[in-house]
Order: sequence, then C-alpha cells, then structure tokens
Amino acid sequence: MKHQKLPIDLVRSALVASLLEGDSSKALSQTRKLLASEADGQHHALAALETAMDRMGAKCTSEQFNLLEIMLTGRAAMAVARELFPQGTVPSPRGTVVIATPQGDVHDLGKNITRMVLTTKGFRVIDCGKDCPIEDMVTTTAREQAFALLASGLISPVIPLVRQLRGLLHSRGLGHVVVVAGGAALKQCTAEVLNVDYVGRDAFDAARFLGEVSAALQ
Repeated sequence: MKHQKLPIDLVRSALVASLLEGDSSKALSQTRKLLASEADGQHHALAALETAMDRMGAKCTSEQFNLLEIMLTGRAAMAVARELFPQGTVPSPRGTVVIATPQGDVHDLGKNITRMVLTTKGFRVIDCGKDCPIEDMVTTTAREQAFALLASGLISPVIPLVRQLRGLLHSRGLGHVVVVAGGAALKQCTAEVLNVDYVGRDAFDAARFLGEVSAALQ
C-alpha cells in the first residue's frame, strides 16, 4: 500500500509549531518534508518562517516571552534557513544592514538575537561583533552599501559613542543611512538624546521599523 503523504498545509503548520517550540530537529525534519513534496516546498517553508517570527513578535509586544524562548526559536529558524539555502545565499529582498555592539561593551546576546530575527525577516545582516570601534562600524556600512546601521548596547558608557555615529556617517557621505539603537542601556534613552533615527524596544520592534524603511526605499 502506497504511503499517504500529509497535506502540505499540515506540514507547514507543524513547522510553525516546531519553530515556536524552538525544536530545531523537528523543524528541519518538517522542512525536508516540504522540500520533498511536489508543491513549492521552499515557498511554504519560507512562509512558515515568516509566520513563526510574526507570532514571536506579537508575544514580545504583549510581553509574554522570555529571552531563552526567543533564542531557541531564532536558532531553529536559522537552521531552517541554512537547510533551504545551503550555500549561504539566503535571499535578502529587504536590503543590507550592519549591526554591532560598540567598543567598550562585550555583551552580544541582544545583538545576536536581533541578527537572527533580521536574517529570518529577509535582511542581509553584516555583524561586526562586540567591542567594535565605531569607525569600523561606519567603514563596514560604506563597504557593504547598507541602508541601516544598528548599535546594540547593554552598558551606559557606549551612549556617547552611539551619539557620534551620525556625524561619522555624514563625514563619509552616508547621511542617508538610517541609524537604529537598542539594548538595555540604549533603549532607556530617546532617539533625540542618542542622535539616531529610532530606538527599538526589542529585536522585533527594530525589524518592524527597518521593514517600513526598506519598503519606502524600494
């Protein structure tokens, strides 16, 4: 008797559930089922990714989340993305952004979460790492032709550095680049105080704002 395949919608729903549970193994298994189907499996897997990240973002808005939950979902989502695009050529229809934790701050948990969220949301993310000189952040922004520069800071001593970013960008002819700040220390300040375009409440809020900017630029 021929084995009956599960309807594509059921597999897609199961993939969403596995992503939200942060179960990378199950998520990969379901992704492979979608890719092996006669339907457009890649399209369905990408749609599941988007749905899972949107639901996680909604939980962040209502404050019904924790960092471990976000990290596990993000890792599962990245595992699925690598399965879909094994050569690392994940499509980035929303453009390129640069992200870093400025010099003096060696904390990168928030930055890493934001990178995962932005990548699964369709951005090409260039990560300059932690304890990064702001000059390097601006140089990378120029080299990669990024439309946005993100600074993540956990400690308050990085605030003066973040305030310098816009001036450095202007000095390199990059006044059009959008500057976004986030992280425990920076989100206590206003955009005016930091001299940036936007202060993200969390990774999903920053992704929403950048999505709006990207859409306006296209």
